[in-house]
Amino acid sequence: MAYQDHISQLEQLIKAKDGTWASINPESVARMRLQNRFQTGLDIARYTAAIIRKDMAAYDQDSSKYTQSLGVWHGFIGQQKMISIKKHFGTTDRSYIYLSGWMVAALRSDFGPLPDQSMHEKTSVPALIEEIYTFLRQADQRELGGLFRDIDAARKAGDAAKEQQLLAAVENFQTHVVPIIADIDAGFGNAEATYLLAKKMIEAGAGALQIENQVSDEKQCGHQDGKVTVPHEDFLAKIRACRYAFLELGVEDGIIVTRTDSLGAGLTKQIAVSNQPGDLGDQYNSFLDVEEITPETARNGDVIINRNGKLVRPKRLPSNLYQFRAGTGVDRCVLDSITSLQNGADLLWIETEKPHIGQVAVMVDRIREVVPNAKLVYNNSPSFNWTLNFRQQVYDAWVEEGRDVKAYDRKALMSASYDTTELAREADEKIRTFQADAAKRAGVFHHLITLPTYHTAALSTDNLTRDYFGPAGMLGYVLNVQRKEIREGIACVRHQNMAGSDIGDDHKEYFAGEAALKASGADNTMNQFSGVEDAAHKPTISAVAAE
Repeated sequence: MAYQDHISQLEQLIKAKDGTWASINPESVARMRLQNRFQTGLDIARYTAAIIRKDMAAYDQDSSKYTQSLGVWHGFIGQQKMISIKKHFGTTDRSYIYLSGWMVAALRSDFGPLPDQSMHEKTSVPALIEEIYTFLRQADQRELGGLFRDIDAARKAGDAAKEQQLLAAVENFQTHVVPIIADIDAGFGNAEATYLLAKKMIEAGAGALQIENQVSDEKQCGHQDGKVTVPHEDFLAKIRACRYAFLELGVEDGIIVTRTDSLGAGLTKQIAVSNQPGDLGDQYNSFLDVEEITPETARNGDVIINRNGKLVRPKRLPSNLYQFRAGTGVDRCVLDSITSLQNGADLLWIETEKPHIGQVAVMVDRIREVVPNAKLVYNNSPSFNWTLNFRQQVYDAWVEEGRDVKAYDRKALMSASYDTTELAREADEKIRTFQADAAKRAGVFHHLITLPTYHTAALSTDNLTRDYFGPAGMLGYVLNVQRKEIREGIACVRHQNMAGSDIGDDHKEYFAGEAALKASGADNTMNQFSGVEDAAHKPTISAVAAE
């Protein structure tokens, strides 16, 4: 409903109350409604899932229209990210948020910092989803509140043209609420446990769930050793559990991202059930590392499989896990991906050990032979040494081309001594274009960085600590934090405003009129930063690249 329509509808409602609601200002209520567009988490889930569906269709027509996200571990971080995106690019289109199970475990568990092994509380993930959306909705309140104040000022000044311009800005306002791709890890238990947790996450606002094919009680970080996968039928049951949760709650566009860890997982906890040759269980078992035996060579406690009329014994470790044959990871990833898409998944995630477009493209080509519109979510992981990986990729390409590489030590390419070399510049250019190149060649629809704000928080804190507690003293904060906030137009420099002080003042005025005791008077020290968001700021990286 448009702003003026809200006002007209409320005027009629108030009039119908025979004067008992006469002190209620219909325009104030209309403003509060627009500032609280999303009433429930399910409203958000439906809205954001539809956005992803629209973006997927756009990507199918044009691979340059890929989407991106950064992982956040607190609602405030997600809020500041989206405020920055609107400031720098003027739109939130194709910009999402990633919710990382790794960061929940490391930063948000009541147990304290934990490794990424699904040991944190199940409820901490839906709680973080709700928290992020609370902060994003508050960003809407804050920005719209500023527009409403400007409308009042224009009216007071008699500037009708300015008033109409501001009213148009309200009508065309773009929300900070964007899709979250939320990590449900391996489902935290059996399919019923997955379903129950999925419901909580969706009710909190998640329109997209990401689930992986590891064993729940043995789950490992995607970039660590010791990963154990489950047979396809077990994983498909959890995919169905997520779909049932979406459909039960009326989120028909809900997105399921299925992640395969098979490339780095050499173990399985179970031998799959197979009813006939070539079925899904038989295909899973075909990757097992086995040795042929006879009844005479069978040992006590052996698990034996009949494979094409021969008896074979899977290699079982002292941990009671079974081992896959070396070199089968790619084939298993392809089968995992095809099977997931054929059974209700919407997007794929192939966890790799390095950022290499060719490696991903080989698998995607095979998947698309069966599912032509297969699309990936790709982890631009901080677990990769991007500098070293891409310098080595350029080095290897130069060797293949017959170029002279005597000036370079392949193992030491991370060294700062190479930073100004031609090889380093070429590697950096490949890093810069990695997302666009992978979207075009390897079917990557969504690029995310899982843990970026974990690292930025650590880096910025280290720099401030070094300066403030060192010879720079207070200048360390002023020079490298506050002055930059002012000159780069960081809205958070007015921290009282960001925390909702002005929103509260607006409400006080609605509720108490002239008797309201407001915080934004002449003595508010935040007035020292008035207009900071209009301050000039440095051009964005994309703008620099365009120049």
